[in-house]
Amino acid sequence: MPVNRRSFLKASGLSLLPAILPATPIIANAVNEKTIPANEPIIKLFGDGEFYDGLAYVEQLQAANSKQQIKVDRYGSGGAVEELEKKFEAITGKEKAIYMPSGTMANQFAIAMLSGDNTKVFVQDTSHVYRDEADAAQSIFNKRLMPLAKNQTFFTADELKKAIENLDSEEVFKSGLGCVSIENPVRRTDGRMIPTDEIKKISEYCRSKNIRLHLDGARLYMASAWSGVSIKEYSSYFDTVYISLYKYLGASGGAILCGDKTLIEKMPHMIKVHGGNMFGNWLNAAMASYKLDGIEEKLQEAIKRSKEIFASLNQIPGLKISPLDGGTNIYNIKFPAGLQGQKFGESLNRYFIRMPRPNESGEAKISVNETLLYREPKYIIDAIKDSINKAK
Repeated sequence: MPVNRRSFLKASGLSLLPAILPATPIIANAVNEKTIPANEPIIKLFGDGEFYDGLAYVEQLQAANSKQQIKVDRYGSGGAVEELEKKFEAITGKEKAIYMPSGTMANQFAIAMLSGDNTKVFVQDTSHVYRDEADAAQSIFNKRLMPLAKNQTFFTADELKKAIENLDSEEVFKSGLGCVSIENPVRRTDGRMIPTDEIKKISEYCRSKNIRLHLDGARLYMASAWSGVSIKEYSSYFDTVYISLYKYLGASGGAILCGDKTLIEKMPHMIKVHGGNMFGNWLNAAMASYKLDGIEEKLQEAIKRSKEIFASLNQIPGLKISPLDGGTNIYNIKFPAGLQGQKFGESLNRYFIRMPRPNESGEAKISVNETLLYREPKYIIDAIKDSINKAK
């Protein structure tokens, strides 16, 4: 089922933070009977990573600057932006990378430039490009998005091949196939990913037909961590790849688009004419560059800890945490019958842990991310157990 982000944040209790934290300068910790200051980092069992606001963002930038002096860019040239671009060129193995103000811009520019004068673009029915980018491909770039795999995470190479072969018989106007765009993992199917073997088949077919291929890899680090496939390998199957800078790299916005030099060198003009050429981008670039170092190791440690935590919690009668089929960092959780969601959430708040509360069926979805590293597994296990007991 599609995820309503606003409802998800509300259910997670995130909207309660401003009301809760200022009123609790020190909160007793029933697990170890010590006190925890109100600025204690919060373990968030939702989302893909940490989000920094206000002072916390400034503090992270200070830490980054202490490690390496932050240099400003000017209109996307030089400084922290250039440093970040160089990092992603090495990470993805692509010839060139460029900073973009948003992921939508990265996706749309890539699709437009890969397609040239041809207008048809095959996409997943559930993809962000098709569902969440305000019909930009059609209204701005004169591209016709053609969805495959209704309500599914991905289409297969055979399905794509059949759709392309049927174009001549099904389409009156021969406007030509521009490119194929794939999102991996897919937000609208709860972060499920495309099997690597299927990506390989799609890539091989597209290259054999000289069809360009774009990857919306906004959450590609999630796919990489849970599949064991490197960012570089994923990128090798595509002509262009976009990666988000704020979903798990701490930035307040921004994106990176990588591809061959000839294509990426056309992007500054595209950014300019579409109003995206900001005077300074270094705040986002410096944060992402700082958080990028060691991100793979952090995610692997978070996965390791989650296995320990979930195995222990699954011993609680009536509670079951299980992975999604083909999933990444999102898991199903079934709570014990009769659990009072509000009391459960209030108790967890005292431990500086936030997680979605159960729905009417006693179920929710929780996420694994680097905030699991803020406390040892035993602390998290004991806090959840105590909160369940209090909410019965």
